[in-house]
Amino acid sequence: MTVTQRLPRLFNFKRLGFAVWKEAQSKPGLYPGMTSVMPMSPAKRPGALAPEESFPFRIIVALFCVTLVVAPVSAQAYLDCHFAPGFDQTGPKRDYTPDNLFEYRDGAAEGYLIFSFGRMQGIDCKSGSTILSIDVSDLTDADSAYGMFAANRDPQQPIQKIGMGAQLLPQSLLFAKGKYFVEIIETDGSTDSNQTAALQVFAAKIEPLLQGRTTPPEELAWFPPENQDSAKLVPESVLGLKILKRGYVAKYNQGQAFIVVEQSPESAVEVMSRLRARFGDTTPIKLADEAFQLKAPYLDGLCVFRKGRTIAGYANLPDAQTAATQAAVLAARIP
Repeated sequence: MTVTQRLPRLFNFKRLGFAVWKEAQSKPGLYPGMTSVMPMSPAKRPGALAPEESFPFRIIVALFCVTLVVAPVSAQAYLDCHFAPGFDQTGPKRDYTPDNLFEYRDGAAEGYLIFSFGRMQGIDCKSGSTILSIDVSDLTDADSAYGMFAANRDPQQPIQKIGMGAQLLPQSLLFAKGKYFVEIIETDGSTDSNQTAALQVFAAKIEPLLQGRTTPPEELAWFPPENQDSAKLVPESVLGLKILKRGYVAKYNQGQAFIVVEQSPESAVEVMSRLRARFGDTTPIKLADEAFQLKAPYLDGLCVFRKGRTIAGYANLPDAQTAATQAAVLAARIP
């Protein structure tokens, strides 16, 4: 909200404060001789406000000053081409919402929308023939932002420590912090340039201006790290099952593990019941709070267990018993 937008509310409050004072004057309960609930004060100078009238206004002035002091930095403060020496803005800044993101991302827009995309702001920065496009997507939560990062990074390349995680390549840098997903990509058509120095400078300037968490989702640390190829957030239909609405999946040399955290243990119990009904012939096993195993179409050897409000397990293993053995390892790592 801008300062001019706040002013009407402030003056409304001034009028309200004066109205409350006037109402108090008309109410019973004043001692004999009292005409006001305000303390006695010297006679006012000609043209000056009465103390009763000026008191609310002084409060408004103080509140107004505090508002100016704590006002947040402009949402586009992180879009500045001068962060890196030699770069200048080329073209207008971009601003997209779910309603018009298709105009910019075309067929890739759906990949943003499934992660609860809210808004994207961007800018193009040019130095000589080099153009770097910077886009900052505002998602609903930090898990979604990290999910976007994990979905777009190269699983064969290392993750760097910028925000919750980053990946630097010769012509691109991606990172997530808080609810923000940042893309800095060379878009001038060059295929053999190396822009790592400029990319790092931009990221170093942008990252401190974004508020939010700097640690990856804790669920990722629950997956066993041995022979793990990748781990990411699946925003809907984990393992292709609509019953498992949102969760994390880690792929291994053989099989994949999954973790879904429900709102409560009671809702997790309900999901387990629906999963049994969905698969039909399941074999109960002793693991965590409850568990079952089976050989399922497309999922092969499958084991699903519940631990509190967390539903997890293994799929796509040679048989159900192997899935159950791996699931026991996963269950021991979940708090």
